[in-house]
Amino acid sequence: MKHLIAAAFCTLTAVPAFADKLPLSEISRYLNAMTTARGEFTQINDDGTLSTGDLYIKRPGRVRFEYDPPDEAIVMAGAGAVVIHDPKSNQAPETYALNRTPLSIILARNVDLGRANMVTGHSFDGTATIVRAQDPDNPDTGSIDLMFTGSPTQLRKWVINDANGGQTTVILGGLETGMSISDGLFNTRLVGEDER
Repeated sequence: MKHLIAAAFCTLTAVPAFADKLPLSEISRYLNAMTTARGEFTQINDDGTLSTGDLYIKRPGRVRFEYDPPDEAIVMAGAGAVVIHDPKSNQAPETYALNRTPLSIILARNVDLGRANMVTGHSFDGTATIVRAQDPDNPDTGSIDLMFTGSPTQLRKWVINDANGGQTTVILGGLETGMSISDGLFNTRLVGEDER
């Protein structure tokens, strides 16, 4: 289950080259304009195993990872909490405060990557702009590496670096934005119940 926790905070497909590093102001603008998004994802867990599934985002503050079989888990953020449910386990869903996870950075109502001590790395690898960010108020909770391509700006991948030195990578497969997504999809009180 630990890799699912990290997954809540972690994307690279074949992408077109972009000639230069994207400025932090452009990346902040892009994230703030993303009100809803959905797409498939592939997750590379810290132990090297792979998981796949569907991702739904509704900013601010809401995300849902639905894992394909054999995982069939759900990781959801909503109402200020991250809830993790593994139906194969006999345990009750686990709950964590969203603001204690790196995921809170991109789900914030107002993303400001220019905020003091938030960005600890900003580079360009020849294809993607890579931003390493942390919550300046909670730097002990780990960091997130966000990877973007330009023309137009798109989020392609993120890597969660947890406080224990583990890494979980989420690769996005064609993120669609701007659609209507029901608030009910992010009702953390229903996790572990029949939501359909």
